[in-house]
Amino acid sequence: MLVSATEMLKKAKEGHYAVGQFNINNLEWTKAILQTAQELNSPVILGVSEGAGKYMCGFETVAAMVKAMDKSLGITVPVALHLDHGTYDGCYKCIKAGFTSIMFDGSHYAIEENIEKTKELVAVAHGMGMSIEAEVGSIGGEEDGVVGMGECADPAECKQIADLGVDMLAAGIGNIHGKYPANWAGLSFETLDAIQQKTGVMPLVLHGGTGIPADMIKKAIDLGVSKINVNTECQLAFQEATRKYVEAGKDLEGKGFDPRKLLAPGVEAIKATVKEKMELFGCVGKAN
Repeated sequence: MLVSATEMLKKAKEGHYAVGQFNINNLEWTKAILQTAQELNSPVILGVSEGAGKYMCGFETVAAMVKAMDKSLGITVPVALHLDHGTYDGCYKCIKAGFTSIMFDGSHYAIEENIEKTKELVAVAHGMGMSIEAEVGSIGGEEDGVVGMGECADPAECKQIADLGVDMLAAGIGNIHGKYPANWAGLSFETLDAIQQKTGVMPLVLHGGTGIPADMIKKAIDLGVSKINVNTECQLAFQEATRKYVEAGKDLEGKGFDPRKLLAPGVEAIKATVKEKMELFGCVGKAN
């Protein structure tokens, strides 16, 4: 059931759990995540970066695939199709394509321009019944060619963006895209607490969910995080399972080279990863 993310995140905030955003990269990814969400009766957000959208032949193709798959699989849990780290132009493309949620990442602009563009997109998205996420501060690491240094967000700026009426707010608190380095200092809970105090009931978003220890995840949820993004961990699980299949020579046995067989171990690994994360986030059984 395709919906905006607004209601599911309000419930998550009130219920002190988080909804997982799992990025999709192809049909197998999408099917695995949808089936797991349905099995666990969990709301879910399908994230699509601009790079992944381009890889899958454009946002219209992605939206058509997700809508058709949602129907054909008989999915009844709430599902939001969400643009991840969207540019200003990318947001309008996803609005036109039929996404149910967008993220405008204006964190690399001066706060005044971030506010101006976010305010405009809030009005447009809400007019279309879509939810919208904004960002303040930098998420460390690299995604689609955008490199962040991981600077912590200014709580006062977070309040300025939250007051524009966004449905969720991503704020840099020392989190990083991709693998975390051995010398990572951890999340800044002091910053997160200060942001929570300024933004009140606003659902907060934790990007870079891969590799953050479970105790930190739980503490972040206690401090107002209601949406957690996972991508790299699914990619790593997929490649590991696929590598084992090939190295064991399974692709050379019978019709083991058939893509449906070749990719099956990776798909099952994604399902297991999504299940593990949903259980950690506390969203299992929260679809109703």
